[in-house]
Amino acid sequence: MKKTTLLFFSLVLSVFGITAQTYNGKPYRKGVRPTKNVIVMIPDGTSVGVVSAARWYKIYNDLGGDNLALDPYFCGTVKTYSSNAPIGDSAPTTSCYMTGMPQQTGNVAIYPPADPENDLVKVDPEMAYQPLTTILEAARIVKNKATGLVVTVEFPHATPADCAAHHYKRGRYDVLSSQMAYQNLDVMFGGGTSLVTDDMKNHFNEKNISYYTDDISSFRNHKEGKVWSLWCERAMPYNLDRDTTQIPSLQEMTEKAIDLLSQNERGFFLMVEGSKVDWVAHANDAVGCITEFLEFDKAVKSAIDFAKEDGNTTVVVLSDHGNSGFTIGRSDLNGYDRASLDKLFGTVSKYKKTAEGLEKVLLKESPENFKEVIKTHTSIDITDEELQSLLESKNYKHDDYMTVSDGKNMIAKLVEIMNKRTYFGFTTGGHTGEEVLLAAYHPQGDVPMGMNTNIEINHYLSDALGLNTRLPEITEEVFAKHTEVFSGMNFIIDKKNPDFPVLIVKKGKKTLTVPSFKSVAYLNKEKFDLGSVTVYIDKNDTFYLPKSLADKLK
Repeated sequence: MKKTTLLFFSLVLSVFGITAQTYNGKPYRKGVRPTKNVIVMIPDGTSVGVVSAARWYKIYNDLGGDNLALDPYFCGTVKTYSSNAPIGDSAPTTSCYMTGMPQQTGNVAIYPPADPENDLVKVDPEMAYQPLTTILEAARIVKNKATGLVVTVEFPHATPADCAAHHYKRGRYDVLSSQMAYQNLDVMFGGGTSLVTDDMKNHFNEKNISYYTDDISSFRNHKEGKVWSLWCERAMPYNLDRDTTQIPSLQEMTEKAIDLLSQNERGFFLMVEGSKVDWVAHANDAVGCITEFLEFDKAVKSAIDFAKEDGNTTVVVLSDHGNSGFTIGRSDLNGYDRASLDKLFGTVSKYKKTAEGLEKVLLKESPENFKEVIKTHTSIDITDEELQSLLESKNYKHDDYMTVSDGKNMIAKLVEIMNKRTYFGFTTGGHTGEEVLLAAYHPQGDVPMGMNTNIEINHYLSDALGLNTRLPEITEEVFAKHTEVFSGMNFIIDKKNPDFPVLIVKKGKKTLTVPSFKSVAYLNKEKFDLGSVTVYIDKNDTFYLPKSLADKLK
């Protein structure tokens, strides 16, 4: 057994129902006083180098003080990893924050299949693909709290989906978005208007959930009641490229979410993601990394200001993984250690668009205007050779935002032009495995100190939320296998629509019909609410649903 496996063994046993009192000889769960509200804030794919650069950029540009809003609340780091690999992506890493179990690449809040040669934690092969209750679901189901998600990518992207949906494949937006709609969230702000189906809209209407698309006026004027407010067909633009008259900032969406959620007298759980720090890091766009994080930091300020005034709110700020190996200074620059603040941050501070935003402007211009347009937005006088490289770029539309830095398209060429005039470096266009930032505010000071694993963060969140019933026990009740729930009864799985199968159970004169990836069912065609979503897994041909459903057939 690998050393790492031994280190985490006691933690994982505890997560899945076996008592473990210590971790490396220390109590791993002790003395966290619950609060009414819990806010988790995730700057996706943010390495510490980005944080440092954002702080210096803020100082150089006199944007208010020498510190970031989160600086006073730094309390440690997080070792975040997948179940079978040290470098994680957003799906398994945030899933662990939400469920307490590390997962494999692509997994969304679901127990990972075993990988005995590589597993870093104890993995039970019999539990493969089991949906795992998330902190958000527990807040709603057990604590009856309001729940919300605020993001700048499309709403069923990995991190928000990790909070409110379940599947082994993060790219299954169809089944993830359906679950998120049927979770009956109190607030959902983000991108992805093209991903909302007619069925979802009908559900919103039945549940009195207001739904707005690209409508900043309705968003701002919404005063009470559940709401989905989305912008753009997929992801929202980077903050530097955003039309401020039409699209709200992450800070404004965060403040609006808190205002609405705090109307619930039982409290709330909110996850806020600075989603596109990750995307712009994949693109190796330095100014994008810095400005996206600074916008996230403004949202952090709003959340902590609320928490301090409220006196009964915990705020946890942490990244899910590193990305790009961003550094201030790189090997091909002589004397970088003697470079002044102006030399390090003067050039990048003149950039008024990300490379993506600049590309969108250039595509509307004639090539003879490229030099002037680039000068206007970056103060760069590009060379004839650089102009030619832009004109020769393939400029194809990526299927995967993770490959933007591959050097073939115009964005990559613009990034190259912009970055070579700065002192910033990147090691990769992909994720990295270093520990990530951890900051927290708790009204009584009960914050997670030192180096925490992603498993321990889940324990902390569970305690801050006041969960006396732990997540594995909740999972047993809301995500039981249909073969066990309806043992001895007649049932079939109707696969006329293979993407959304339907479970049909018959007993005497009663017929129970359970659609997949929703939170409703039908008893003799009469519709009723389940209180939690159902999940169908094709790999084992199994529905996971509330254990209490068997009572409907008694």
